[in-house]
Amino acid sequence: MHAEEPPVSLWEALDDVELTARVRALLPAEKPALVLVDGRSGGGKSTFAERLSQLLGSALVHSDDIAWYHDPIHWADILVDSVIAPWRRGDAIHFRPPGWVARDRPGAVEVPPNPVLIVEGVGAGRSGLAAGAELVVWVQSDRAEARRRGLARDVEFGRTPEEAEAVWDEWMRAEEPFLANDQPWTRASLVVNGTPPTAIPAHTLVAPGPLND
Repeated sequence: MHAEEPPVSLWEALDDVELTARVRALLPAEKPALVLVDGRSGGGKSTFAERLSQLLGSALVHSDDIAWYHDPIHWADILVDSVIAPWRRGDAIHFRPPGWVARDRPGAVEVPPNPVLIVEGVGAGRSGLAAGAELVVWVQSDRAEARRRGLARDVEFGRTPEEAEAVWDEWMRAEEPFLANDQPWTRASLVVNGTPPTAIPAHTLVAPGPLND
């Protein structure tokens, strides 16, 4: 772990049925629910968010799509104005983020009306967004394993190992100070192990939050 983040020492293994029930119990029964899934780069938050979205039948937005060629950290206002606010109104969303427009990226962020919206990404559980969310999830990860995964992913996407390391280090110069200062794990009602030393098939390791010193 990083120095600012208290590690979890006791995890509980939940199958998909148990995980769904645990999350449902943390959400309001009869109103829309915004779920924020936060964690460090390479730490497993996207994998968990996609799985949770399937279990809940929810909509899912990746902050990387909002931040693409815009800003790695300062994208929350765009997310609120163009995704969260219209979702709260029950609107279907077809949104082209600024970086997509500037670089002529095809397509759009599409969000159909859905009672549950999951937003995942580094900084998704930040204080300004968490205040308007029904649930914050923190995905805790081993720092070395997260780095290994992140570098391997970038190489798979076509970067050389040297390029991948340079991009990773540049991203960490933005990510690490932000998370150290904001500490989204202190607002998480559920903590997930994104880099378990031994994976249990069809199970997720969880612990109650928040994590405080």
